Amino acid sequence: MASKMLMGDMPELMENILKHLNNEIYSLYSCALVNRHWCKMSIPILWQDPFSIQRRPLFIPIYFSSLGEDEKLFIKECLKEFGINIEFSELLFDYARFLKVLYIYQLSNKVRVWMRLKLDNPCLPYYEPRTPSLITLLLKLFLVNGAILHEFGLYHSVFLKFELEIFHSLEQNEQFYSRLQHLSLDIITNIGIENIAKFLRVLAKNTTKISALRLVFHFEHESQLIYTLFPALIHFIKAQEQLRKFILDGYDCSTEFYGIISALESQKNTLQEVILNGCVFSAEFEVLNNCKNLETLRILDCDSELLKILDYNISTLEISHFQIDVPIIVQILEKVGKLLQRLKIGTGIVIREESLLLEALKSFCPNIIYLYIMNIGLSTQFQELIGNLRKLQFLSLRYAKEERKIRVMQFAKIMSSTLQYLDITLGIQDTLFDPTIDILLDHCNSPLKKLLISSVRLNNEKNTKALIRYCTRIRTLNYVGIVKYCDLCDDIRNELEKYVTLVPYKHIVVNC
Repeated sequence: MASKMLMGDMPELMENILKHLNNEIYSLYSCALVNRHWCKMSIPILWQDPFSIQRRPLFIPIYFSSLGEDEKLFIKECLKEFGINIEFSELLFDYARFLKVLYIYQLSNKVRVWMRLKLDNPCLPYYEPRTPSLITLLLKLFLVNGAILHEFGLYHSVFLKFELEIFHSLEQNEQFYSRLQHLSLDIITNIGIENIAKFLRVLAKNTTKISALRLVFHFEHESQLIYTLFPALIHFIKAQEQLRKFILDGYDCSTEFYGIISALESQKNTLQEVILNGCVFSAEFEVLNNCKNLETLRILDCDSELLKILDYNISTLEISHFQIDVPIIVQILEKVGKLLQRLKIGTGIVIREESLLLEALKSFCPNIIYLYIMNIGLSTQFQELIGNLRKLQFLSLRYAKEERKIRVMQFAKIMSSTLQYLDITLGIQDTLFDPTIDILLDHCNSPLKKLLISSVRLNNEKNTKALIRYCTRIRTLNYVGIVKYCDLCDDIRNELEKYVTLVPYKHIVVNC
């Protein structure tokens, strides 16, 4: 079977295997060098999402090489004004056709970063007025060469004005968005709103399978949005057949959304996740109570009144604000009760009534498997809560203060026998003389598979030895994720890797 796969006789199986390497760029490059069969399967995967944040923009000239002669001449002249000389090359593949993920902001950013690299000038103005022409040409290239998008993010600002010609091309090229599943719309100016509204109306006729919709508004004057863009958005939302995820960033909006939220009534049988960021309470949000399949709710920096009126049967709840209204949270926890499995009380939160919150969690929510909580003390009440969560598998926390050794020891002993993931990068202040990490590890009997910690702590010999003792005593730990991985001392890294696999924190961090 191995020889058949190498020779390309089992392309469907091999393609499925390679798709699992989607985020492993260097592994895919290696696969592309095996032989021509593997190359033909690897290259389309490599070029599905080239503008993602992880990649450097050295590939930009490859796209320019795909343009027509007149367009190449235009680009040469345009880049000469910057002092950039460009040479076009013969291409083995039609790379533009492989594109599946396109966020206009990432595209524009990559072009600008590439120009900075070519000029060796990090001070090149970010909003250089001539770069939109290059971005427009690339967008035309994707349209003409037959790219079929699965994700599309339209970023519209005064610094990146899309020509009428582009929107006309989008209207005419139905194939470009025929398989679109994720749409992100980021509007920070009123300029060109008519074109975007027109595009949305075209999408509504041809694209009804959107599963995730993200809306971000930053504007000063609402009138054009209310009378032009919002009606088109409402029509678009109602045209969808399987919307599962809805994200609304309303930081710069008033208290009204003029029917956008109400339009989600049409998605009440499919909507599963809602993320609200910076929104102010209005009666429109009550329509979400009709979404009986809603499982995940994330309320980020929103008006507390927004929580008060809602009545959900949800399993995942995330709350983030500089100060939460604990009595309102308690009401929500009582409503959700045993259904709640994942809870994140997130970044920047100050918990004023800690005792009331902990008692509510203990009384109403025994089935939590994921708990992320900040600025909390290892009080007796908190330890009772952790001991009561018999199904807890994922725990991320930050102690509110440096705890006494006896409390850390008690906490370590009471942690659940089901706990597999512990994130203490959020814990006690990172110092080289942290007096409790070794105690936590020496008294922990939970069968952890993943531990997340900072390099500062592991650069302490006492903590390193405690981690080794834990590995040899429990024998379940597979990965240690390290914040500031590059700062870990080489000698300590070499010693620890005899017992456990060390990886950067971001590779194994789990979000609810």
